Parts: sequence; structure tokens; C-alpha cells
Amino acid sequence: MSSIKEYQEKIFEEIEHINEYGEEFWYARELQKVLDYSEWRNFNLVINKAITACENSQNNRGDHFVEVNKMVQIGSGSERAIEDIMLSRYACYLVVQNGDSRKKVIALGQTYFAVKTRQQELIDDYDRLSEEQKRLAIRNEMINHNKSLAEAADMAGVKTPLEYAIFQNHGYMGLYGGLKAKDIHKKKGLTKSQKILDHMGSTELAANLFRATQTDEKLRRENIKGKAEANKTHYEVGKTVRKTIRELGGTMPEELLTPEKSIKAIEKEFIDKKKIEE
Repeated sequence: MSSIKEYQEKIFEEIEHINEYGEEFWYARELQKVLDYSEWRNFNLVINKAITACENSQNNRGDHFVEVNKMVQIGSGSERAIEDIMLSRYACYLVVQNGDSRKKVIALGQTYFAVKTRQQELIDDYDRLSEEQKRLAIRNEMINHNKSLAEAADMAGVKTPLEYAIFQNHGYMGLYGGLKAKDIHKKKGLTKSQKILDHMGSTELAANLFRATQTDEKLRRENIKGKAEANKTHYEVGKTVRKTIRELGGTMPEELLTPEKSIKAIEKEFIDKKKIEE
């Protein structure tokens, strides 16, 4: 079976377009078919929700949703104009976030566009980074989003350090098939002072970043209240990410190899190298 990246490229990147400025975009009509929406009017409702989310996030609608008219053949060589929308990668992310979550392809789209959008936010040429550079970039992003996740959990009712540790364990258990943080720590053969996130490869870090960002957004979007509900939400999001990885033929997070170098070791090497260059 193809890798996760290859499978995602097949269904989403084959309908990607590049404009005259070298910028990527997707046509809504083509994305509609990939996301298994049979009628444009139904898909247009999803797009309108995505536009509202874009505006609520203080982003310029015109930068991400551009209305266009396209000529299509209707038989006998004749053509007619239909409305379409050019979508940025961020716009596609918002569309799948507001799509029918019961569709498997929507879950796949959420994974693909969320991770790619985060990568794009980190650095435009992410795919050209080395594995160590990717680990550093995602780990730093993880630090920022864990702060936001902690805030969202606090708003839901997770107040004390012990309660937050339990909340985090629910996310890990969902993503790692029942393993808690201490179990993952033990499986990686780490000492008590070593952090598990500092000993993950880029693929494992990306899965955890997606778990964190989606839990954060779900807690806020659905205004979830109560420790039990927050824990349940974190577990279910982690479990959904795990299910998506399995359906795509990917390696389960707990089976991924632990890198020899820690994040701290990589950071020190980059700092030393920079000092030498200066």
C-alpha cells in the first residue's frame, strides 16, 4: 500500500493548480467531487461556513476565496459559464473543517490540509528541510500549540497540574492505542528527565501536532465544559487521528523509531554551527 503522503498527493495534489504568480490553488468544483459532494448547492453551504470562519479569524476573504466563471462543455460542442471559486490551501483547510465529518475522505482532507497548512505557516519550502530541521520546526510549533491547548482545557474546566496531566494522557491513549505518557516514555527507553516530545521523529511529531491543534479547536468550537468531557474529547480526537493513519496504511506512532539525537542535542549542534559560521 502507498505511504500516507503518496496517497494524499494522489487525491488532493492531482487537482492542485498553479497560477501565473507561482501560487497554488484548488478549484472548488473539483474539490467538491473529491470530497464526495454530489450537489454544488450543498457544497456551497460548506464553503460559506468556511468563508465565515476565515473572516472571523481576521483573514481577508479575497486572499483565500476568489470567485471565477469557467466555461464547461454541455454537449454537441457547445459551452456555458458556471460559477466556481479558486481556493487557497488555507481555504481548503477551512472547507474540510466545516465538511461532513462522517465522510472518510473528509477526515483524510482534514489531516492533509491541516498538516500542510501548519507546514506552510512554519516555512514555505518545508519539504526541502532535513529530518532534523523538520523535527525542530514541528517541535517548536508543538510548544506554541500546547500552550493554546492548555488554555482551551482550562476554559473547559481542567484547572490543576494533575488534572491537565490526566487530560494529556487521554490524548496519548487515543493516539497510541491505550498507552499513557509514562508508557510511551518507557517504550522509548528514556530517563525521567527526558521529554517524550524531544525524542520523536518528524512523522510522530506531526501526528501529535495534529492531535493537539484539533483538540484545541474542537474544545473552543463546541464550547465543551467539564473535565470529563474535555478528557473524552482529547481521547476521541487522538483515536480519530490513529484510525486515519491505520486506514492509510501508515505506521502506528508507538511503532515509529525513536531518533538517536534528542531535540536538545540538535538545537545545540545548530547553535554551535551558527557560532562557527559567524
